[in-house]
Amino acid sequence: MGCAGHGAGAAALDCCRMDYATIKHIHLGAVALTATSFFVRGLAALRGARWVQGRLAKTLPHIVDTVLLLSALGLAGMAHLNPANTPWVMAKIIGLVLYIALGVVALRPRFSTPVRAAAWLAALLVLGWIASVAVTKNPMGFL
Repeated sequence: MGCAGHGAGAAALDCCRMDYATIKHIHLGAVALTATSFFVRGLAALRGARWVQGRLAKTLPHIVDTVLLLSALGLAGMAHLNPANTPWVMAKIIGLVLYIALGVVALRPRFSTPVRAAAWLAALLVLGWIASVAVTKNPMGFL
C-alpha cells in the first residue's frame, strides 16, 4: 500500500509529493509570519507600545508558532529525518531553543531596554541563522 491508502505506483508518489509540498508551503508561510511578527512586536516593545502586552499580541504568535512547529514535525516525519542522525536538523532545534530564550528576554518589560534591544537583535540573528541552516542543509548555515 502506498501513501495514505492511495495504493502503490506513480499516483501514490504524486500524492505524497503534493502533501509534502503543501506542508512545506504552510511551514514557509508560518516562518514568514513568525519572523515578521517577532520583528514588529520587538520593535514596538522597545518603543514602549502598550499593544504588545495585550491579549491578542500574546496569543496570535503562539498559534502561528504551533502551526510552524507542527508543520516542521510533519516535514521531518515525511522525510524520515531524525535529529540524532541529521546534524542540520539538530542545529535548527538548538537554534530554536536559543531563539525562544532570547525572544522571551526581548519581549519582557522587566528587563532593561538595552538588554531587551540586544536580545531582540540577537534573536533576529539566530532566526536568520536557522533559516540559513534550512536552506543549506548544513549545521553551520551561512557562517
